[in-house]
Amino acid sequence: MNGWLALLGGGEFTFGETEEADRVWLEKCPAGPIGFLPAASGSIDYGRHFTVYMKEAFEREVEIIPVYRDRDARRAKNCERIRDCAAIYLGGGVADHLIEALAGSPAREALAAKLASGGVVVAIAAAAQACGVEVRSVAGGRMIAGLGLLPGAVIETNFDPGHDRRLRKLLEGTAGAFGLGIPAGGALLLGPAGTFEAVGTVFRLTGSEGDLEPLVDETSAGGGEPDASVD
Repeated sequence: MNGWLALLGGGEFTFGETEEADRVWLEKCPAGPIGFLPAASGSIDYGRHFTVYMKEAFEREVEIIPVYRDRDARRAKNCERIRDCAAIYLGGGVADHLIEALAGSPAREALAAKLASGGVVVAIAAAAQACGVEVRSVAGGRMIAGLGLLPGAVIETNFDPGHDRRLRKLLEGTAGAFGLGIPAGGALLLGPAGTFEAVGTVFRLTGSEGDLEPLVDETSAGGGEPDASVD
């Protein structure tokens, strides 16, 4: 991966809860609009509120990319928008909805291509969970394939290290090599050559019975750190 994948743990941007994390990933973006994908929530208002927030807090423009379902993710125009925006922000909502819209689509490939070519992709809350290899569905709690933007990982957002059972169960029931726990307001940015940056304390879990390891400093992904490669 030559770009940056920013995984945000959650929080309300309207209350400034994600401002620190947003400032970090925005510093890695070139000039140009931020593309907002609403598929996880299906909400039109979410994109409008995000547009106002980006303008008022950071003086950045937003382009809402109308991907709500799988047919939208197959449209060439939307894939071109993903390619051309300075960064792509996958809004929160329900992981199942985002996966249903993007899995196996040209839009998913456009996201991977953006990361491979040095671009920035941001995902918050449920959208960040969907970037892993598998995620727990809201329909009966079964495991479903994720988008695989971070190979080998399963991701728990709004994470509380004092209540890590969900992350352990998630890792136990998947083919994931490691788990990531990202608290609300925090973020993990995975970049070129396996580097990463953490906003707040982010946790890694290797094996469902392992110890939680805090990731607090930028370092290489080698030697057991997160593998930031993208298929």
